[in-house]
Amino acid sequence: MPETRHPAIRTDVPHSARVWNYWMGGKDNYEIDRSVGDASLAIDPEIATMAVESRRFLTRAVRLLAGEHGITQFLDIGTGLPSMDNTHEVAQAQAPESRVLYVDNDPLVVAHVRAQASSAQGVAACLEADFRSPGRILDRAREVLDLTRPVAVMFMGVLGHAESYAEVLRIVRETMAELPSGSYLVFWDGTVDSDAYVRLCAEYAKSGGLPYDPRPKEELRAVFEGLELLEPGFVPLPRWRPVVSSTSESSAPVSDISAYGGVARKP
Repeated sequence: MPETRHPAIRTDVPHSARVWNYWMGGKDNYEIDRSVGDASLAIDPEIATMAVESRRFLTRAVRLLAGEHGITQFLDIGTGLPSMDNTHEVAQAQAPESRVLYVDNDPLVVAHVRAQASSAQGVAACLEADFRSPGRILDRAREVLDLTRPVAVMFMGVLGHAESYAEVLRIVRETMAELPSGSYLVFWDGTVDSDAYVRLCAEYAKSGGLPYDPRPKEELRAVFEGLELLEPGFVPLPRWRPVVSSTSESSAPVSDISAYGGVARKP
């Protein structure tokens, strides 16, 4: 996939992918991201738990789809910076022939993902594009994926950056409409269940970063309209098929967090 000329990476304003990386203990962030990250933790310490649980949810969902449902194509939109247990690593551990296309509009993210994808055992690539443009994404996705066969589309905590709830529904529905029966939607986002989390998001918007709007879980649940939700449905991330015993995940119970997720099949 051809390289794209990148604008200068801004280090004077925070970026959600870099702040998220900081909360997860990563090193791919700048002073402004760490400053905003620390201020956010002071408002809602549970945000660090949300960061970890979101990655665990991704791991469990991809492992299920690649290992038990025969999905070998993944479109990870708004992927963020690489961390442990990335989509291509989890999918290709289950099915080495899996093909993964990451999508993000941040040049730092794209550079890091492309560097990691280049060393993947199977097919992994990264497209620089905005999640608000599903038509463009799908047009370019055909260079990597076979869109006549089922694809798992992933929106992992990114649609809170959409300008409105109507925009959330448009993005998901336009994306899923172009994919065949047997495709899947993997989705999680932040909810308004926690006053502290709502305050955190409001303060983050004042920092110069792209605002993130948590929404009522009933609205987010409607993203799956017309699709068949897998058990246990749309639930707090720690409650979605928790691992009982694992070398990478603690089996200790985790309290609910203000982030809900689910996986659904297109009939």
